Parts: sequence; structure tokens; C-alpha cells
Amino acid sequence: MKIVLTTMLITICCFSSQVGATEYIYRDLMANTLPGARCEGGSQATETAKKNYNIDRFSKKFCQSQGYGWHIEEVKDLGKTVCNECSDQKGLQKCHQEDVVVSCKRIKPGSVGMLPGKS
Repeated sequence: MKIVLTTMLITICCFSSQVGATEYIYRDLMANTLPGARCEGGSQATETAKKNYNIDRFSKKFCQSQGYGWHIEEVKDLGKTVCNECSDQKGLQKCHQEDVVVSCKRIKPGSVGMLPGKS
């Protein structure tokens, strides 16, 4: 029983390393997020602009704007927070992030058998 188990384990280890690696194309983008929908107080507006949900949502859109197959790899820099005062409500403001740097990736064509008739 132990010999069969050991033989199977060695066989799996030998064949598992022969899997081809997928190659990626990387691209770094710099863009700005959009301000929130409502006017808020100073510290609350900056917190809303820096929320992980907000950054993740816009960074995904940044990568998808490059075309089909582009996905987010990582957010490299959150940029700086810029606030503008609301025109109709004094003392309240809307904030957004400027110069957010995102790294996007895409599978390199032909690296994983994407071309018909070639392995």
C-alpha cells in the first residue's frame, strides 16, 4: 500500500512540472476617479474618495477601457485627494482621487494555445 502511494506521489510530482506557464502583457495606467454623487463635510468627503470600494471600482474600469481581456493586477499608487466646494451648498464639498496608478495585465496571444492548430 505504501509503495503504491509513494509511486503515485512521485508520478504526480514529475508530471505536474511540465505544465506550460501563461505569459502576460502588462501596462501601467494613470487616471482620475470621479467625485461622489453628494456633497459631504470635509473629512467625510476625503474618506469617501479614498474608500477601497471606490478605488477598486474605478481601477477595474481603467483596465477594461483598454479593450477586451484586460484585468487589474494591482493598484500601485492611490494618487492625491482633490476636493471642490459644492456651488449650491456652502461648507460642503465633493472629493476625488487624481493620478491613480494601476497595473493592468492581459494574456499574451498565443501563450496558452489560443491559436488554432498550434500547441
